[in-house]
Amino acid sequence: MNTVNLVMADTDAPPKTNLVGLSRAELQQTLADIGEPAFRAKQLWHWIYHQGETDFASMTTMAKDLRAKLAEQFIVERPGITREQTSSDKARKWLFNFPDGNEVETVFIPEEDRGAVCVSSQVGCSLTCTFCHTGTMKLVRNLSAAEIVGQFMAARDSYGEWPSPSGTRLLSNIVMMGMGEPLLNYDNVAKALRIIMDGEGIALSKRRITLSTSGVVPLMDRCGEDLGVNLAVSLHAVTDELRDVLVPINKKHPIRDLLAACRRYPGANNARRITFEYVMLKGINDSAADAKELVRLVKGIPVKFNLIPFNPWPGVEYECSEARDMKRFADILNDGGFSAPIRVPRGRDILAACGQLKSASERVVGQMREARRIEKAALQTPAAGE
Repeated sequence: MNTVNLVMADTDAPPKTNLVGLSRAELQQTLADIGEPAFRAKQLWHWIYHQGETDFASMTTMAKDLRAKLAEQFIVERPGITREQTSSDKARKWLFNFPDGNEVETVFIPEEDRGAVCVSSQVGCSLTCTFCHTGTMKLVRNLSAAEIVGQFMAARDSYGEWPSPSGTRLLSNIVMMGMGEPLLNYDNVAKALRIIMDGEGIALSKRRITLSTSGVVPLMDRCGEDLGVNLAVSLHAVTDELRDVLVPINKKHPIRDLLAACRRYPGANNARRITFEYVMLKGINDSAADAKELVRLVKGIPVKFNLIPFNPWPGVEYECSEARDMKRFADILNDGGFSAPIRVPRGRDILAACGQLKSASERVVGQMREARRIEKAALQTPAAGE
């Protein structure tokens, strides 16, 4: 048998099932299908999500023959890392890759003794927000629960934060603010977050998870009822006319409907305020009149503001507001009784700041398809002398 046949035989082997991303019930059923009792799922859950272990041979609370049996059929896999960059301000960005050739970017923003992992939910984005670099990509596909959880697990790998800390964590928070609109991939996002919040695994509290939406109003109620995580809303404008341009989903769910959904959001109170994200665009949405209208619009909603200096990216026409205009805007919101800090941009030098994430997935997928075409043609062409 020649080398080509050996490769083809290996390629034709049935793929192993990745246990990451399975719910508890799915993990239990998967093990039942190979004749293992329910308590094995509890053991595996601990090893995968509390210990962060990927090698069955190291899961020493199970018998050696069982570990070998599991290794024959299953894997515990994170996304692959195409590139890892650390900014001068210590922010870290990963370009993660998946077996189909697609990629997403994930960012860790550290503080002095804690930090947030900004997790992606889709490859690309369908919302085409005009100030956002990710919005210039087409939506390629949704990420699976395994691919969403895997981003956070791989970030923990990078910082050596296993087993799951019971006290102080460096990777202390998750923000679903990476590539994509989380609520347009709701089922996979919800499944992933339930895994992350499970008390016997990663055990991250719902109070340390924030889901950001551009305003998918019908699913905001469901998110609050099902998950109870913190909510952030990408507002960016005080009129429908402007928001239709900046955040085109506004044409379907205008500001009035969006604010009504915020008022209904379960658990929102002065202790758990909804965050309104507002990117500061020079001469576009940063006037004193805009700030005063914002105060009027959100009256009665327990909110805080996150004023985001616009982060430029290649080819964009928008500019960041002047510092004095951002301060004036913040002062008006503060005088109105709202917290409105101006975010300090992080990771700009590695395009890891808010609105700058974009993978090369469209290009990479094309390259992979071409490579597969060439490989297939080569396998079908008889070698010289045959």
